[in-house]
Amino acid sequence: MHDIAYIRSNPKEFDAALARRGAEPVADRIIALDAQKREATTRVQQAQSRRNEASKAIGQAMGQGDKDKAEALKAEVAEIKASMPEWEEAERAAAAELDHLLATLPNLPAADVPDGVDESDNVEMAQWGEKRSFDFEPREHADIGPALGMDFETGTKLSGARFTFLRGDIARLHRALAQFMLDKQTRENGYTECNPPVLVGDDAMYGTDKLPKFAEDSFQTELAFDEKRTKAQYLEQFKASPGVHDAENLADVAVQFRKLDRQQYNSDRRWLVPTSEVPLTYSVAGDILSDLAQPIRLTAHTLCFRSEAGSAGRDTRGFIRQHQFEKVEMVSICRPEDSEAEHERMTRCAESILEALELPYRRMLLCTGDMGFGAHKTYDLEVWLPGQGAYREISSCSNTGDFQARRMNARYRPEGEKKTAFVYTLNGSGLAVGRTLVAVMENYQQADGSVAVPEALAAYMGGVTKLEPAA
Repeated sequence: MHDIAYIRSNPKEFDAALARRGAEPVADRIIALDAQKREATTRVQQAQSRRNEASKAIGQAMGQGDKDKAEALKAEVAEIKASMPEWEEAERAAAAELDHLLATLPNLPAADVPDGVDESDNVEMAQWGEKRSFDFEPREHADIGPALGMDFETGTKLSGARFTFLRGDIARLHRALAQFMLDKQTRENGYTECNPPVLVGDDAMYGTDKLPKFAEDSFQTELAFDEKRTKAQYLEQFKASPGVHDAENLADVAVQFRKLDRQQYNSDRRWLVPTSEVPLTYSVAGDILSDLAQPIRLTAHTLCFRSEAGSAGRDTRGFIRQHQFEKVEMVSICRPEDSEAEHERMTRCAESILEALELPYRRMLLCTGDMGFGAHKTYDLEVWLPGQGAYREISSCSNTGDFQARRMNARYRPEGEKKTAFVYTLNGSGLAVGRTLVAVMENYQQADGSVAVPEALAAYMGGVTKLEPAA
């Protein structure tokens, strides 16, 4: 969400910053809607104040025996009451249109973010590690994975495309990677481990800028039926509905109810989190925090879910782009003046995982055309995959400024000051577990199809030093 006061004072600068993100100028429209809302709010407040004064004066006039004055005041109060709904609706409509417009606008880019259209305009900031030399032609993970227990066929049988069933030591290696990442982020990098829900409501998704922009890219759930109502009550409802046959069991009732009344389900809707950034960041929604001399740093390993509605045809082969995957997420809540340093620190925390696993990578500064909707500035870490002969994204670390904080009203009180200010929020992958597994498979593959276990994971693998292909 954007600062209305800033837009009113700097309309040209605001539109210029939006133009860098490819958005049309809207400052004049925002200012006009804001003026309409404030005018309507003033009228409602003035009407309420006058109504209260007139109501009080009625009693005084009656006490003085001035019936004519009392009747005139009563008529005035009645007129105000009759006009109030129209004024209140004008206020509500202006506020709703303004909120919707602001909610659909991306965050403004930092001054040092390069302009660009897509990933081809991103800027490489640094590289780390030497690419391994192989005395054989390295293969992609999707080719060596099935013999190691990466079962794409069963995943598809169970859930459809872009789901995978891991078996045996490769499942253990996947788990080891997540445990290793969590331990490193908590024991060495100062993050507090959390175990948040992976089902959240609309407010949490909106507050972390996932709604309304990314509704189609997210999975949502609905309750099968209202548990407060009995089966008999549902049966009576369905029997009275035209075209509905008697339901013989509760499951039938639930199915019929879904068809008849989807609106009720929307009130019970939950979203499967696309990343634990959502619950971790929203955990401070509505709060007024202390002076935040030290940033709040949270981490969690969770399942993540993305419908990938806008990625048809991309990375459909293998384990890169799954509908269900796991990540170790990092979230920081800090003061504005600390956010740039915190962004650098967070990115280094992600890089430390790759370095410990001895996986070559590069750091990319994303351009305006490739940055996420809520990002003010983003670094991507791209790991080298020898099977593909390319760098692929494995972590994205973003400073969102106060963009999310304004949406979820998260504030802090600077030391020695009475007024509050919005916090700054940051999030990053530390790392995406499945993609790290892919990177380990391709970088540690052997000529016979086996995969060596990185030394950093030895303590987590119970003596297993190599993933052996099935005979």
